[in-house]
Amino acid sequence: MISKSELRPGDGVRYLLRGVMVGDGHRPAGTALRDAQDEAGVPPGIWRGRGLDAVGLTVGDVVGERQAELLLGEGRHPDGDRIERERLQAGDDPAKARRASVLGRPIEHNGSPKTEKAKERRPWLGMDLVFRPPPTVHIAWALMGDEERRVLELCQDISVDKTLGWLGESVAQIRSGSGGKHRKPIRDGALIVAVFRHYESRAAESKPLLHDHAVVSIRARRPDGEGTWGNLSADTLLAHIVAADTLYLLYLMEEVSARLGWAWEPREVTPRRRPVMEIAGIDQRLIGWQSTRRQQIEEALFVLTAAYVEEHGHEPGERAAYGLACRAADRTRPPKRKEPRSLSELRERWRESAIAKFGADVVDRLAERARAAAAAVWARVRPVVDVVLAAVDVVAVVYVMRGTFKRHHLLAEARRYLSYVLRGQPHQPGLDETIVQTVVDDYTRPVGRGRKMTADLHALYPRDTDDRAVLRPLIRKRTAPLYARARAAAGALSARVYELRRADRLDSPRGGGGHALEQETDVAALEQTRATIEAVAKMAAKLQDGIRERAVVQDSRPQPAPSVPTPSHTQPPGVQQTPGRTPAGGLA
Repeated sequence: MISKSELRPGDGVRYLLRGVMVGDGHRPAGTALRDAQDEAGVPPGIWRGRGLDAVGLTVGDVVGERQAELLLGEGRHPDGDRIERERLQAGDDPAKARRASVLGRPIEHNGSPKTEKAKERRPWLGMDLVFRPPPTVHIAWALMGDEERRVLELCQDISVDKTLGWLGESVAQIRSGSGGKHRKPIRDGALIVAVFRHYESRAAESKPLLHDHAVVSIRARRPDGEGTWGNLSADTLLAHIVAADTLYLLYLMEEVSARLGWAWEPREVTPRRRPVMEIAGIDQRLIGWQSTRRQQIEEALFVLTAAYVEEHGHEPGERAAYGLACRAADRTRPPKRKEPRSLSELRERWRESAIAKFGADVVDRLAERARAAAAAVWARVRPVVDVVLAAVDVVAVVYVMRGTFKRHHLLAEARRYLSYVLRGQPHQPGLDETIVQTVVDDYTRPVGRGRKMTADLHALYPRDTDDRAVLRPLIRKRTAPLYARARAAAGALSARVYELRRADRLDSPRGGGGHALEQETDVAALEQTRATIEAVAKMAAKLQDGIRERAVVQDSRPQPAPSVPTPSHTQPPGVQQTPGRTPAGGLA
């Protein structure tokens, strides 16, 4: 997932220089940056982004302390000291020489009494985007061999770069005019980003957490061709964080599946709430071992959610739930450890800890079981996306979750849909946008101003809009969690599409009913296979418990039997379908 925090003058810049750049630890005053990074066991930060050429940097260059202080702490050129010195030597006064090194408007402008609402404005200098893979990726990265570790780090690099590229090309806008009311795309989609890699979580006992802090500079070039600089629109970036998050996960899943041959399955963390995608075949008990901090956050979140329900009388929506999760994380945020350890030392400790708790067989056979589970997934999953079914599913979920929405909400849900359906198989470029455009064109209507829209029920139910039995999942069951209601609505709409297709094919001159019946048979067979695998898994778990009990009696260490890859209990949206022509639209 991607979390975000703003970088502003003062505490924000100090935290960047004293914490983020040295692994979120504590950097004593007077300690050189590289020495502090070596002691913390983290690599130096590197520069990324297509905007580096404009400031004389190259992708992959190490982030220097003074460079970060100038660009991310003052909004100046990363080589601003040299520029200022040369202008002083040329005869400029100090103020003019300093102004020559500033990219765009100086941050001092916001502190001027002449600035409108100066007391209310604290300038943004950057945005810290934290890219965290799912827990099973941390487990595989920490406990498997060096080859898998390097491949997973490469997958993380590629996914972060692609997501940042999308943010620069399709999202980032630069402000202009009075109060920044006018927005235009930045020049060439060029962002300037400093990326810092960390290895650990903030749990009291160190746990693996491979993640990247991508600090995006607020400065960008205007598309005027003159090389002038301005500030990014922070609210535009913030509005697209969830869409970027789902794109990052989609890219990561595809890279891992392509390079390691693993598949993905949805895991239900909280009953009847949105599942998360995990590597299939990874022992679920290891997630609890790795995510000790997650358990603390979930406990705090339970208390906050109960208080919210008591105050408002209903479950929190998607935005409120995200805010509660951030508050729970802040409340349980412990300080980082102070004793330095290298990555090799950390991996050795993590491996010893996992073996002591679950046995060597569980840890040593992680890669083998992941490959076996992937074979089972690919045997029953066909990577085919029906655009019409995808559009119906997306609009149902977003409508129930939000009521009114914008395009980026649909885009985020379309990418979730693709991750559920494809399970790591590559998607056709632009398919997410195609699904969204289908939703906008066929199943929505505008609401008020600001490019908001809502579901067009007349388009979704063209023949019987008064059918209360079909509409009920969309508008009732207020006591059920929002996502459970959204999935019920999507299921009802998908069934509706199947009924219409079947009726149209049975009525067609050539008689296409056999093909539609074959689709329904495939779905039923898939569900029966799913139930059978779950039953076998339960039997295996009972047998495994008996083996452990006998092993304890015999005073010998238990050896867990190979885990049976089981699908999630949560029905994923859009069960894979056989492609074919439909009256409602084409297929991709």
